[in-house]
Amino acid sequence: MLTSIKNNHLKYESQKLGMMYFRVAIILFGAQLLMGLIAAIQFMYPSFLYGVFDFSVARMVHINALVVWMLYAMIGSVYLMLPDETGIETVGIGLGKLAFWVLTAAVTVVVLVFIFIQIGSGTESSIWFINEGREYLEAPRWADIGIVVVVLIFYYNVFFTYMKGQRTGIMTVMVANLMALAGLYLAGMFFTDNISMDQYWWWWVIHLWVEATWEVFVGTLAAYALIKIIDAKREIVEMWLWIEVLMLFGSGILGLGHHYFWIGTPEYWWEIGALFSSLEPVPLVAMFVHVLYDWGKEQGANGERPVIKNGPAMAWLVTNAFGNFLGAGIWGFFHTLPQVNIYTHGTQFTAAHGHLAFFGAYATILIGMMYYGVQRAHGIEKMKATFKSKMAITLIVFGMLGMTVALTIAGYEQVLVERAELGAGWDAYFVAQALPWMKQAMGWRTVMGVVIFVGFVYLVWDLLTIGSKESKENN
Repeated sequence: MLTSIKNNHLKYESQKLGMMYFRVAIILFGAQLLMGLIAAIQFMYPSFLYGVFDFSVARMVHINALVVWMLYAMIGSVYLMLPDETGIETVGIGLGKLAFWVLTAAVTVVVLVFIFIQIGSGTESSIWFINEGREYLEAPRWADIGIVVVVLIFYYNVFFTYMKGQRTGIMTVMVANLMALAGLYLAGMFFTDNISMDQYWWWWVIHLWVEATWEVFVGTLAAYALIKIIDAKREIVEMWLWIEVLMLFGSGILGLGHHYFWIGTPEYWWEIGALFSSLEPVPLVAMFVHVLYDWGKEQGANGERPVIKNGPAMAWLVTNAFGNFLGAGIWGFFHTLPQVNIYTHGTQFTAAHGHLAFFGAYATILIGMMYYGVQRAHGIEKMKATFKSKMAITLIVFGMLGMTVALTIAGYEQVLVERAELGAGWDAYFVAQALPWMKQAMGWRTVMGVVIFVGFVYLVWDLLTIGSKESKENN
């Protein structure tokens, strides 16, 4: 990784630009975890940093840093893979570098505004310069427009590089998916006075990003990484990638329906949304199982041991396949069934699903791509797992699973007491918040957040020291 990498072994400027995006991504990842810890402590002890740093701001920066660091890592991953897939240098690379610095400066300004202007009236000027007030999309309007410009530059570079160079199946899916990803963001850029309509378009951005375009994006990265790390057959990964496109664009759009009932649309959206939401992680898991089975079988037939060129990256890729299925599939499905969601909607069940789904579906594979990028930057032929890499993945995964279980217990308590027994009023909410189950669950959530942060420290330490004598001795 990161500041210590000189990129001496990267042939293309595009890949060097990708590493620049990774550097900012890992910094924002750390900021996300730090803000999450502050918010978790404030949830249990409201007096913590009272009058200095507001809970709503810590939560807002925590969520927005999550989205932005993942977007940085996604863009970095594309710039890393683009020359490999097309066989040429990225078109407009100078413009791409300029866009990187503009985006980074804008993100820095937005975060500082969030931190230093914590309270104030909601006016037209505050929407443009302070905060738009929409969860996950709080960036002020000027930043909204700037993000669109930066993404247009990024898409221009990707599209024209694709048209000029080789056109693999992986890049064909990537180019089409990026168009949808960019287009969906526009749905959240206009405001309507009707709260139901506004929430409708807001959910198009939030939900169709993460349940359609982002899932397909992950599939393309997984396909590329499997080819590079274990020499998977391109025809196999691309076959499953097309299946994923068919399932995810259909299931992602229809899966959005499990939110529609709560903004006044007909009840049949419950069943449609719950059913199709559960299908989204299936093709990615199937790709991994098929590739690993075929890979192990072919290697064994030749009398050779299977070769993994990057152990840490492969570990994160496997974690991604099954973390996606567990977080987005299992945890998402069991609390969005219509008969269940009437009680679980808006409880800590949602937080449990959100944390595990974002981690399992996206963070894992993006960390894996960082490891692969570092391997390329240092020119390491075969990268084995180090003690630090093992500690990183163990602590982060254990911490996330522990946090998910804690939040699930808290949600279960809310369903039983706040919803089923006391009727879901404000009094019921505060009674549920004061019960031992909720307090203990929130305590364990905070403890597991500390575990994750320690794992993050190991992760950064490992990425910074790859290429050192210790790492080379393990190769």
